[in-house]
Amino acid sequence: MCYLVCLCALFAPVAQAASNGMDMSMDGAMDLASANMLTYLHFTPGDILWFQGWVPGSAGAMVGACIGLFLLAMVERWIAAARAVMQAHWAQRARVVELNTGSNASLPTTRSSAVDEKRSTSSLSVPVLHSTLPRTIGLRSAAPFILKHELPRGILLMVQVALNYAFMLAVMTFQLGFIFSLIVGLGVGEMLFGRFASHIELVHL
Repeated sequence: MCYLVCLCALFAPVAQAASNGMDMSMDGAMDLASANMLTYLHFTPGDILWFQGWVPGSAGAMVGACIGLFLLAMVERWIAAARAVMQAHWAQRARVVELNTGSNASLPTTRSSAVDEKRSTSSLSVPVLHSTLPRTIGLRSAAPFILKHELPRGILLMVQVALNYAFMLAVMTFQLGFIFSLIVGLGVGEMLFGRFASHIELVHL
């Protein structure tokens, strides 16, 4: 008798849910036909791209999405090259600022300015040129904080990271069209803009 009471207590919520019209089967939870999100590599259109409303379902929509991903991949490589070029420029300007704000004894001067300093203590030193700056300065200490350098540096990094996360989400759809578009776009972008970053790295070796 006790077993019957326990069984009734266990199945009472299920019976009540069924009487209220609730479907307790797992078919509704596992049905992904509306989004068509397949968990294996495929070419079938209908995957959600980033937002719920972005579902390329036709051949034309898939071509447009692939072209957009291809262009975004090229933009990411352009941003990476621009960051490398600007990084070298900012480092050079930071060394100029560091030298100009330092002591006058550390500033390189020409022979004429050195003779003038012996004659008069009120003579001015020659401005520092970019080509005369030693490359070893600043290796032991951090560069000075310059807002007009650090602000675009942070913005460029945020844009690049946002694109990388967007690419990761596109790859997670297992859509081969998206994946190939990103791979080809990154390769073409590196062909077009990668030499700028490589040139800057070779110059500063």
